[in-house]
Amino acid sequence: MDVEAYIDRIERMVADARPVPLSASVMVSRQELEEALEGLRATLPDELRQARWILKEREEVLEQARREGEQVVADARREADRLVSDDEVMARAEREAERIVADAQEQAKVLRLEAEDYVDGKLANFEIVLRKTLHAVEKGRERLGGRLDSDDLAEHDAAGQTDSSARERPDPTGDVGARPSGSGAENVERVAGTDEEAPMDEPPREGRRLYDHETGST
Repeated sequence: MDVEAYIDRIERMVADARPVPLSASVMVSRQELEEALEGLRATLPDELRQARWILKEREEVLEQARREGEQVVADARREADRLVSDDEVMARAEREAERIVADAQEQAKVLRLEAEDYVDGKLANFEIVLRKTLHAVEKGRERLGGRLDSDDLAEHDAAGQTDSSARERPDPTGDVGARPSGSGAENVERVAGTDEEAPMDEPPREGRRLYDHETGST
């Protein structure tokens, strides 16, 4: 595949991609996009070598045109020198030489312009290919960057909701009133003069009688 084929493939991937709701982004297969970019990257060196070859060919064409022009001028001068025998021949030879020189210069100019137009067209096509390639690569990177940002935002929102739920959930180990700490799942205290353990929610009976005795109540 050439560069344009890979560019068309990337454009089809973007055009056929599934859009992301509530955004201008689309979902593109990372694997397919990476394969297309790798193929594009592998194809570019051939295009660059072709461009360098075109530049070299341009120089060779111009050099050949220059040599041909010089050869035509030299032939014209030799022909003019040969025809110089009398005034009429001299005048005719000079006119012919000037015509030959003018024709040679015109031919050299035409060859140079044609070579420059040919090279300019090739370079213009190569510039278009490069621009399309860079545009496709930038679009692919933007799509990948948009998808990664969306994933990060979703993970951040999920983490924030989890943390908010943890702060709002009541502590199952909390109590309205303060209780003395002790060993085991339930705090108990031992009542003086008994071996009975009673929960702190209700004072032991012996404790109530001791309290009544100290206050003088029956």
